Amino acid sequence: MPASRTQFYLDKPNGKVKGVCAGIADYTGTDATWIRVAVVILVPFTHAVVLAAYFITAWVAPEKPTGLYHTADDERFWQGVRSNTRRSTTEVRSKFRDIDRRLADIETFYTSRNTQLSSEIDRLR
Repeated sequence: MPASRTQFYLDKPNGKVKGVCAGIADYTGTDATWIRVAVVILVPFTHAVVLAAYFITAWVAPEKPTGLYHTADDERFWQGVRSNTRRSTTEVRSKFRDIDRRLADIETFYTSRNTQLSSEIDRLR
């Protein structure tokens, strides 16, 4: 079964301890430094509940598969999908509408009575 791009994974190659903060950063599309700072600040205030959750997550979550994203644009796209699926589907619909409109314009141009285009084609024969 192929890896899911919308699932949370530990990012051990980019991680410092177990890859949990790097995984959260990859999942949300934020900088891992900010996630690490938040964890360090929250540990004393939550009586180490955050630390326990960190190690449970490190134990339960799967590791990020190699080659999950093909390009950096692909990675940013999937981070956007995870953060806001409704916005992502709206963007995809908008892109398809734009492509459809452009194809309709091309079709109209080539099927319309275009004397300049007809004379160019006849000249090339």
